Amino acid sequence: MNKTVQRNETREHLLATGERVCLQRGFTGMGLSEMLALAEVPKGSFYHYFRSKEAFGVALLERYFVHYLQQIEQQLSQPGLSARERLLAHFRYGATLFIEQGHIVGCLGVKLSAEVCDLSEPMRDALQHGASATIAIYARCLSEVAAEQALPYGQTPEQLAQRCYLLWLGASLQSKISREPGPISLALETIEQWLNGH
Repeated sequence: MNKTVQRNETREHLLATGERVCLQRGFTGMGLSEMLALAEVPKGSFYHYFRSKEAFGVALLERYFVHYLQQIEQQLSQPGLSARERLLAHFRYGATLFIEQGHIVGCLGVKLSAEVCDLSEPMRDALQHGASATIAIYARCLSEVAAEQALPYGQTPEQLAQRCYLLWLGASLQSKISREPGPISLALETIEQWLNGH
């Protein structure tokens, strides 16, 4: 096997294993020895790919947001639906996942947002970059919505995109804390009202 391919596969394997552990225990609760044992990768190999646990955390978040943003782009490009319907379907999908699973599923951004911001500036930067990219995707979709109908409160697509993101993030955190779908359901209802022109 090509050594570059093998190195990339090992790095990806470490990140995938780290994400699973982080989603269960958080970043500070993730012991490197435990994670490396699960990954069946020697400790020396870890430092070949990542100079520190913090650098690993940054790479975790960057990888997560690449996949997450691709998923959002896919959801907001569904054929046969208006821009408004595509955006509502995206948020309804997130709410349905919570109701079915009983917790925030696979959302490393929500899991780590409150935990690492005061611990690591590079990880905070990675979270902020991911948030900004998410808001930009929402804003592009809302620009299409604005061509179909007026946005509430005379907002620009960028302003409403930020409002939707902040509402959804806060509701996701509160639903995670309470382990109840109420906050996410309320956030969804609010976004539906905004996009219905109420």
